[in-house]
Amino acid sequence: MGKYFLRRLIDLLPTVFVVAIIVFIITRLIPGNPAAVMLGPTASVEDIEKLTEQLGLNEPLYQQFFSYITGLLQGDFGTSLSYNQPVTELIMERFPNTLVLAVAALIIALVIGIPAGMISASRHNSILDYVVMLISLIGVSMPIFWLGVMLVLYFSVGLGWFPATGMGTLSEGLIPYLKHLALPAITLATIPMATFARITRSSMLEVLSQEYIKTARAKGVSEFWVISKHAFKNSLTPILTVLGMQISMLLGGAVLTETIFSWPGMGRLIVDAIDKRDFVVVQGTVLFIAIIFVVVNLLVDMLYKVVNPRVNYLSKKGGGGK
Repeated sequence: MGKYFLRRLIDLLPTVFVVAIIVFIITRLIPGNPAAVMLGPTASVEDIEKLTEQLGLNEPLYQQFFSYITGLLQGDFGTSLSYNQPVTELIMERFPNTLVLAVAALIIALVIGIPAGMISASRHNSILDYVVMLISLIGVSMPIFWLGVMLVLYFSVGLGWFPATGMGTLSEGLIPYLKHLALPAITLATIPMATFARITRSSMLEVLSQEYIKTARAKGVSEFWVISKHAFKNSLTPILTVLGMQISMLLGGAVLTETIFSWPGMGRLIVDAIDKRDFVVVQGTVLFIAIIFVVVNLLVDMLYKVVNPRVNYLSKKGGGGK
């Protein structure tokens, strides 16, 4: 297993390098001169050209790319054009806020989604099963920006139960902090919640049709233990796959949620950087998110071995074996 994970770690490097190339090219395609945006509409042509030269934006693209890759190899994501701070510092300031939001959304999604899928599978083809699947389909299909706005209009503007925007601080108290967190976390959790419900249901239906489940029921094992111990444990592998994907998406895909609720996380940082044509911040944050994706996928592979010891990582096919 150690050789497998070492090989996977080495395989991550080309992936990150390709992402760095793609991000570099895309950010250079963003229209507008960062120097002109920084100086404002009243700046003269001479001032814009002078700042462009100071920022190194007049250099050929291959020289800019070489400087960018050289910096990455040294752990330097560059310096923000608009904030005049190292991008690494900006990411470390905003990432904890995104992590709090993502963890809260993941907890909501797991606590509601997985039990809903288990109940739906255990009541297959019943009214309850159809209701859970209908709600899951609506949850997967619901636009995040629309849901966020509707929650703000109803619970913040209408009822006044929760703040409409902002993050709040723990110094204000735990309850006010959780109130700031509630609506964005629910908004961000909607799609993962529905996804967990659907995947759990389909995975458990496959397991429940196996002979050892029928044997357990024939021996008089209670339905609760059949579902919770035997069926759920053996249906965890697909759920872990989705869990890894959802963690990555929650950490990297909170752009809309953070924008709607003015949550000071990485998603909001990316949007602000795009508005300011600060491509250094954009390429740094996107690359950081890509690294999260590949690292989370590697950790999920490690969890496979814990959940299912029969997985053979040394197999050339990469599949399970005994």
